[in-house]
Amino acid sequence: MKMQPLSPALGVEVTGVQLAALADAELQELKQAVFNNGVAVIRDQDFSPEQHIAFAKRWGGIDVNLFFPSNSQWPEIAEVRKAEEQKTNIGGGWHTDHSYDQIPAMGSILVARELPPVGGDTLFSSMAAAHDALSDGLRQTLSGMRAVHTSDHIYRPDGYYAQTDMAADLKGHEVSTRAVHPVIIRHPVTGQKLLYVNAAFTTHFEGWTREESLPLLSYLYQLGSREEFQCRVQWRPGSVTIWDNRLTWHLAQNDYHGHRRVMHRITLTGEPIGA
Repeated sequence: MKMQPLSPALGVEVTGVQLAALADAELQELKQAVFNNGVAVIRDQDFSPEQHIAFAKRWGGIDVNLFFPSNSQWPEIAEVRKAEEQKTNIGGGWHTDHSYDQIPAMGSILVARELPPVGGDTLFSSMAAAHDALSDGLRQTLSGMRAVHTSDHIYRPDGYYAQTDMAADLKGHEVSTRAVHPVIIRHPVTGQKLLYVNAAFTTHFEGWTREESLPLLSYLYQLGSREEFQCRVQWRPGSVTIWDNRLTWHLAQNDYHGHRRVMHRITLTGEPIGA
């Protein structure tokens, strides 16, 4: 197994392995690489849906997504797709998946199935770098704060996607979510301190109004999306990307209108998070 950095801030590209035949020791090495670096892209994989599911189960539990369309043959797999005629994509803004859950997902295993001829890259940003860039005073202030996360304004019948050409593809419109997490968390495996808010699902600070929260949240979102904290995954046939939701944000580039893109995603069960 060989690993090359994707950027100075985060991410590794992995070659020389087949995930479907990974030895136990190699799996542990890959897990640690994801926990330490946030993102691992593994190239040149011959990875069937059945192997995708089997590999996810070896990693840990599977969280079935309540909102994305499921593949009818493999209910564990959510399809992240955009058709040729659609203008909206899934995940087109900076976010971290499932922060609205009481126990947020560890991360995801995303497999490229159909790709546009160019475009459709995924950007990732390091929340460890964002935390470390905070001033001492702001870090101290945030360390005693908690924030409210919900998906209701995104997926409910009057939410964001309901107003777009993605509305008919999504489900779970009746589902309501709410969780409260520390603004600065400690990674449950590495112990690293991380900024844990995101523009998609964090609505306000606990005990603050939305109006009071927005100026500080906006600053944190701007901080977290600094270019020097990012890496870019350029998808190719046979690419698989695994990321850690606690350590990263991600954003799916929507720059391939007129072309179809289909990705298979399995969400991995996480652990309780705390300060």
